[in-house]
This record gives sequence, structure tokens and C-alpha cells, in this order.
Amino acid sequence: MTETTTGTLQGLGQFDFAGDDHVVPFQVEGLDVRGRAVQLGPMLDAILERHNYPLPVARLVAETVVLTVLLGTSLKFEGKLIVQTKSNGPVDLVVADFSTPDRVRAYARYNAEALATAEKNGKTQPQELLGEGVLAFTIDQGAHTQRYQGIVPLDGASLEEIAGVYFRQSEQIPTKVRLGVAELLDRDENGKPRHRWRAGGMVAQFLPSAPERMRQADLPGGDGSNPHDDFEVDDLWDEAVVMVETIDADELTDPTVGTERLLYRLFHERGVRVYPPQAVFDRCNCSREKIRDVLASFSQEDIDHTVEDGYVSVTCEFCSTTYRFEATEVRPQ
Repeated sequence: MTETTTGTLQGLGQFDFAGDDHVVPFQVEGLDVRGRAVQLGPMLDAILERHNYPLPVARLVAETVVLTVLLGTSLKFEGKLIVQTKSNGPVDLVVADFSTPDRVRAYARYNAEALATAEKNGKTQPQELLGEGVLAFTIDQGAHTQRYQGIVPLDGASLEEIAGVYFRQSEQIPTKVRLGVAELLDRDENGKPRHRWRAGGMVAQFLPSAPERMRQADLPGGDGSNPHDDFEVDDLWDEAVVMVETIDADELTDPTVGTERLLYRLFHERGVRVYPPQAVFDRCNCSREKIRDVLASFSQEDIDHTVEDGYVSVTCEFCSTTYRFEATEVRPQ
């Protein structure tokens, strides 16, 4: 092993591992591939613990958080990435957003009765919980700028597959995404049973120096046909995809494997270089001032309907923090 910041993974004897809640950018020069990989632990636990979601919903939120972190940490400017589903399934809404440089938050809305029916019928895969609808990727660079939004149909495909479609449509970059979630049951330092969540993921993109090598076959038509069935995938990208597809969900989430070990296992024959990791945190953007400004935009009639015992209470859906205001504090401006 050489460097502990930017280094080529030649061995794993002397290396400063990034650990949980750190995104590791990497490059495989021999395959013209760049990407990012991550394992989430305490940060994900904190997000899921406060909402006490049913297990299938927690898994879906965890996958969405991993995807958001992998995409959000690629932003090269000050802003926000929002990943949001809107669908007709038992979980009709999932929102996760990443605010640069390191803030993550998420929540989901679900129908308890519909979820119970789905569990009874064994239909608890993320795509089954979501049903049909859309997945929107929104990039917000703040005031005085126009939002960019890419929308991909939710049609029974996995979040991994949908993310790949998004990149093909919006950036025309060959991309492979892998996501994994694990539920851990162990004991804490006092021997008491403990429940924890872990998740991991990787995004790999083909970025050769010659742009024409990034050509991709057209997306299939509605009948499943492809107008370019004779399209040939670049050999190097084909090799990279095969490697990434060998990753098991257990490897993505196993703390004894770790991000760097996984990258070494996949790409050591081609030479993989890692870059300084980027930490991510469970941090909400809400504040008393922001909530007051929102309430001030309501009509007096709307405010009156929410007043109880002289106070207006608002709970943030992301972090579950409750803000209380005297009714006189939030009069319409």
C-alpha cells in the first residue's frame, strides 16, 4: 500500500480505511472508470430510528438514502440534490435530499393498511412497495437559479436500474449502480439486544478520453424491442459492468469488508486508485426561523385552524423536531 490520501490499492496492510459514513471516490484507469462507494452505519441508524418505520419501509428509505448520497457527493457546486418518489404503492412518497457539502435527511409516507396487505402477500421488495409512478432527481443551486429536474418512470424496476436509466437519459454516461441494505441484530456493550441498520452502495461510470466510446444503445421501445440490437458495448465498459455485478449485498454492507477492501477485490488486477473520503452526516436543514417564515405565508384563516391553546405547533417530517409558536408570532405579513 502506498498513500493514505490519494493512493493505488496495491495491498491492504498499511492503509487508512475510510470507515462508515464516508464516501470513497475511486478511479480504475485501466477500465476508464470513475466512481464512488460508501458504507452507511450510524448516520443511517439515526435517520431510521427517529421514524420507527416498519421494516420494509425502512429498507426502502435506506436504499434511497444510499442512492442520494452517492449522487449528491458528486455535486461540484453549493446546492442540493433531492431524490423523490411519487407513486400509487403502499409507500406513496419517499424523499431524500443531500445538501452540500455533507448534510443528508430523508423520510417516507406510507399507508399502513396497504402495507399490511403487501406484507401478507409477500410483496415487500422496494419496487413492489412503490408501485407505479415517477422518481424525480432535482438539482437546486439556490436562489436566482433554475432547478434542473430529471424524471424517470417507476415501472417495476429496481432503484439500481432506475438510476441507470436516469444517467442514460440525462447525462448520456454509461453508469452501473449497486445498492444493498442489511438489518443487524446484536448486543451492545452492556449485553442488551440491539437493532441496527447498515447500507452500502457503489456507482461506476464509463468516462473514456474519446467521447465516441461512450455511445450507448438506445433504450428499448415500449414493446421491448431495441432499434439497435447489433450495438456493441465497449469491451472495457463491458468488463467493468461484469465486475460490479459480482458484488453481493452482503459485501456492500459488511463492516469487516469495508469500502477499500471491496474496491481492491473488484479492481486490483486493473489497478484502482482511491481519493480522500468525504464524510456525510444526518443533519436537517430546518430551523425555527425557516418554519416561522413558512407559517407567515399562510392566511389568517389557515393559521386559526392550527392554533391549539394559543400555540401553533409544527413538526418537521425529516427530523421530527417540533417547533411551537405563540399565535401572535405567526400572523400573516
